[in-house]
Amino acid sequence: MLPRIAYLNQLTAATARSPVTALLGPRQCGKTTLAREFAATRKSTMFDLESEPDVRRLANPELVLGGLDGLVVLDEMQRMPQLFAVLRVLVDRPNRNVRFLILGSASPDLVRGASESLAGRVEFIELTGFDLSETGDDAWRKLWFRGGLPRSYLAASSEDSATWRDGFIRTFLERDIPQLGITVPAPAMRRFWTMLAHWHGQTWNASELGRAMSLSDKTVRRYLDLLTGTYMIRQLQPWFENLAKRQVKAPKVYLRDLGLLHALLGLGDAAALLAHPCVGASWEGFVIEQVMRAMRPNEGWFWSAHSGGELDLLIIHKGRRIGFEVKFSEAPKIAKTTRNVASALALDHLFVVCPTPTAYPVDDRITVLPITEASNLRERIDSL
Repeated sequence: MLPRIAYLNQLTAATARSPVTALLGPRQCGKTTLAREFAATRKSTMFDLESEPDVRRLANPELVLGGLDGLVVLDEMQRMPQLFAVLRVLVDRPNRNVRFLILGSASPDLVRGASESLAGRVEFIELTGFDLSETGDDAWRKLWFRGGLPRSYLAASSEDSATWRDGFIRTFLERDIPQLGITVPAPAMRRFWTMLAHWHGQTWNASELGRAMSLSDKTVRRYLDLLTGTYMIRQLQPWFENLAKRQVKAPKVYLRDLGLLHALLGLGDAAALLAHPCVGASWEGFVIEQVMRAMRPNEGWFWSAHSGGELDLLIIHKGRRIGFEVKFSEAPKIAKTTRNVASALALDHLFVVCPTPTAYPVDDRITVLPITEASNLRERIDSL
């Protein structure tokens, strides 16, 4: 496992601030490994709620948990949602020297239970797969093709990585989705997920997807929200500006882990990806994920007009509008429409992110940025 210093620092700060910290993320992203590493640095007690002996130990949870101090880790919390009410009682007791760290894959019951029962007492941390700050900037090709899920990225060979991703998709659909309380047949969800892979980077169109699957708009929208809630899909919402143009109002959809995208598309190696028509959309999704993880904004948007002109990503950083245009080219051309969009949206700065070897300014407000500098993006923007 690669060092995950930034997340360990987040856990240190969160557990100092809040009586309960919730570490959420997709399956197999390293939540348990990170929690064990964090717990090893302090007095702690761990419960794995998928372990029958640990479940039996918590037959009287208020009595057992009430007698502990230090850090208490509850892994797979979604399996015992009744513990939320117990935690509320325990953390409200005066003079308690205990902090709770709860882990779980995203599920409606888990997030709702924590938000409702522990309102004002819980802090959420979202854990994802590896990013460039953890793998090293020069590993971007491997990270792009294999994705950031640890067992896929760290596999001994590309064949092993592809085999693991195929197994992950099957297990996620056949076991994990039902365990999260989602009653959608696995074959139907796989067809939908595969169709979304072909739709990656495009504007959401429920009617077209619904017709292709012989389902209603409402049903395909529900499927999309389910995959979004399990951190498989990112819905990038449109930004609206007061311009005399008809603007796109539907979100764009991206598979968050590019390794899973390539598995669903049947791409066995990097050469197959580079020859595939989706290579540009795949690159766009990869860059957007890396930028979002580096900048950690509260929200990100795209902008597009029906008459032409678009911006791949817009974020607000310390009150400034920062735009990102993604191009899969070592020598990107800055079109007049790109400059017009930057002006129309009143961007403070526009970055054109591409696989170029070095960064260089185009003018005072436009910079061509190599993907190898994405992990240091926050520092670069702060220095502008």
